[in-house]
Amino acid sequence: MITLLFENDSFLLAIKPAGVNFHSEEEAGFVVQVSQQVGIPLFPVHRLDKMTSGLVILAKNSETAAVFGKMFENREVEKYYLAISMRKPKKKMGWVKADMGSARRGDYKLLPTMDNPAITQFVSCALRTHERGFLIKPHTGKTHQIRVALKSLGSPIAGDERYAQADEARKEERGYLHAYALRFRLGDEEFSFVSPPDEGERFVSVECQTQLTTWSKPWELF
Repeated sequence: MITLLFENDSFLLAIKPAGVNFHSEEEAGFVVQVSQQVGIPLFPVHRLDKMTSGLVILAKNSETAAVFGKMFENREVEKYYLAISMRKPKKKMGWVKADMGSARRGDYKLLPTMDNPAITQFVSCALRTHERGFLIKPHTGKTHQIRVALKSLGSPIAGDERYAQADEARKEERGYLHAYALRFRLGDEEFSFVSPPDEGERFVSVECQTQLTTWSKPWELF
């Protein structure tokens, strides 16, 4: 059963589990699972990678989907993510700005140009020994943007078999990236949602959960 955080006549907020495909492949993907659960076809307006858990907006009709699509295109939806790395970053907070291009095996990499850059803002803190927590605000929506940005800082996401050391990543129970919060205005109403991760030993540790009390309103930190 997929957890639903919010629902009205136009859209709903569902919590995607880590390790679930967003779209259907050999088995029903996340969107299909939620559609079957609520009994109506739903329209995805953004997506999460398979390894990423957290908040997903699903529209209930094509009109609302089109509105959200334009909002995402115009960067009118604020998105905030959590990540954990086992490596200290080159800098503790700031920005990663660069164009992205294709690398080997479907990976992406940062380029030494700024024609249409991926823009990522972050703050970080120490958690347990060798653990670094990140609160991230992507200002663009490029594929693998956060994963590549953290790798460029020397802090690949724990459990990310694509961008971290594969032997280390495979030892983790999940990839430690979570879509944590969303904030936007739809019509005359303002919406804000925060959903702390509840799966993955590193995310549910006392140290991480304590830090999230400081990051409970992430839009106030950027």
